[in-house]
Amino acid sequence: MELLEARVAACLAADVRLTLAGSSLGGYYASFLAERYDLKAVLINPVVAEHLRLAWRLGIQQNPYTGEAHRVEAAHLDWLRGIAVQNPVGARYLLLLETGDEVLDYRLAEARYAGARQQVCAGGNHSFTRFPQFIPQILEFAGL
Repeated sequence: MELLEARVAACLAADVRLTLAGSSLGGYYASFLAERYDLKAVLINPVVAEHLRLAWRLGIQQNPYTGEAHRVEAAHLDWLRGIAVQNPVGARYLLLLETGDEVLDYRLAEARYAGARQQVCAGGNHSFTRFPQFIPQILEFAGL
């Protein structure tokens, strides 16, 4: 988070127009940063605080893309809970969800960001299979 905050601060100091985007846990981080720095964010099948009370597994977790292993400990979840956004400002967000997400219950994010611009698509999975078709909408939301 320190690295992300430093990058955001550098962009803002340089007067760079910034819209954040994050998927899964990256969406959780983007939400925290969007609220802290008054930015817009695109959240794609994001983790929300309610997910942290559910089926998160402690212990060794392997990144399915890189194969890299990480140990998830209770302290990590405590830290994540500590940066949870309690009352997200809906106008700040574009929320993209697929109902077939096998990792996260999309309804929790849908409820958490009830005031956001939302696209909830039937089917799909946690990788958000329809991403390419939403690129124009993402760019429009970012003002590009």
